[in-house]
Amino acid sequence: MTLVAGIDSSTQSCKVTVRDLVTGRSLRQGSASHPSQTVVDPEVWWAALLTAVERAGGLADVAAISVSGQQHTPVFLDGTGKVVCDSPLWNDTGSHAAMVALNEELGREEWIRRTGIPLTLSDTAPKVRWLRDVDPAAAARTEAVAVVHDWLTWRLMGHGIGDGHLDDLVTDRSEASGTAYWSPDTGEYTRDLFEHAFGKTAVLPRILGPLERSGYTGAGIAGIPAGIPIGVGSGDNAAAALALGLAEGDAVLSLGTSGVVYARSAHPVHDYDGYVCNYADATGDHLPLVATLNAARNFEVGAALLGCSLDEFSELALQARPGASGLTLLPFFLGERTPDLPHARGTLLNASLDNLTRSNFARSVIEGTLAGQVAMLGSLAACDVPVHRLLLIGGAAASPAVQQILAEMVSIPVAVPDADEYVAKGAAMQAAGALTGVFPAWDVELRELPRAPLAARITDQHEAAKELMGYPSTRAQAAVVTSG
Repeated sequence: MTLVAGIDSSTQSCKVTVRDLVTGRSLRQGSASHPSQTVVDPEVWWAALLTAVERAGGLADVAAISVSGQQHTPVFLDGTGKVVCDSPLWNDTGSHAAMVALNEELGREEWIRRTGIPLTLSDTAPKVRWLRDVDPAAAARTEAVAVVHDWLTWRLMGHGIGDGHLDDLVTDRSEASGTAYWSPDTGEYTRDLFEHAFGKTAVLPRILGPLERSGYTGAGIAGIPAGIPIGVGSGDNAAAALALGLAEGDAVLSLGTSGVVYARSAHPVHDYDGYVCNYADATGDHLPLVATLNAARNFEVGAALLGCSLDEFSELALQARPGASGLTLLPFFLGERTPDLPHARGTLLNASLDNLTRSNFARSVIEGTLAGQVAMLGSLAACDVPVHRLLLIGGAAASPAVQQILAEMVSIPVAVPDADEYVAKGAAMQAAGALTGVFPAWDVELRELPRAPLAARITDQHEAAKELMGYPSTRAQAAVVTSG
């Protein structure tokens, strides 16, 4: 049996899965946690990768490996390859001022025209501007900027101990697209945009094709023999889309640390309304995507406040009627990216002595979270990206309440793939591609959810609540999905 390994270095943890090349069946896996802070020493990601490899039984028997990772988050390197400073994660809101400055200097439309990105605080360009503004000395020492998956791949090649070799940094289209200094029309970096943001030039990872090899593993890495081919890797959403076999007309709603909605498109999208980011996928196509900062952790907070488990939280939510008797939560606990509300906080509206019950509160948390995701689906449709079927994945996808309430909020079929580590699986498919020259055809089992009558009042309540708070309305986008 030939084995391949996929590595998923996500926001919260690093996961390693070892799979059968022919079937894609997961044979063993290991994981290790990442710290919860939003500005982190990159070395903790490398340490977690090694721990996860050890817990997966090592990779001595695998024929190829590949890495996927959280998008956008930069790693700043000096001329010797040493890390210059801690890295601000994609969900760190400290780069908001930098994003505003970049949009004011060049105009938001210019970023959209040239990169397909309505610049957000999550993208890499505002992060490099942030470093330039808050720590000019660190910026001056920086000679290369990579993102997490690029840097971990480079470390797997044996670099990163002060030996330089910055020219060996490589990336793929999906990660390059998330920097906001890459053109979906040319497939090349827009280096002048990077230099405008950072104030100087720097080495950027070479962009490889979907089936190319990044290189080979270096010597002296615990649990990983030297000489194993390394696939090109990708960003986390691109890897999951690859593993799901995403086709045009499909969209994915991923409820994890962030809420993400994306679809496959053969052509790039330039959304001048400012919602949809045109990222690239792992196959050579595009992956227009909309994201929120607040998602599955909302359910954990809600369950903790009610003193119950997540399963009990789901049961409580299903005891309430659609709309939670008017109780409405805007769950902007971390601020928000879509819409752009970095200083907003969670708000509970329309509470009364009659409707403030445990069940209504549980349902309001789930409805409030999903309302933002449904609006993002509508934004894709408004950009002429057709969505005929929705795939629900992520840590919260197994919740019966999430499944039922989502089915009440959209008019398209919703299917739930069997539980799997889809990002790590996609990375393993890239490892297989690097080994054989083609992506494997691994099956994905789907369960379609029962259709439910549309409960338009859920979306109506949340749009009214946003208007009351003075927040941007996405009523038009939401209507595209709920109108049928």
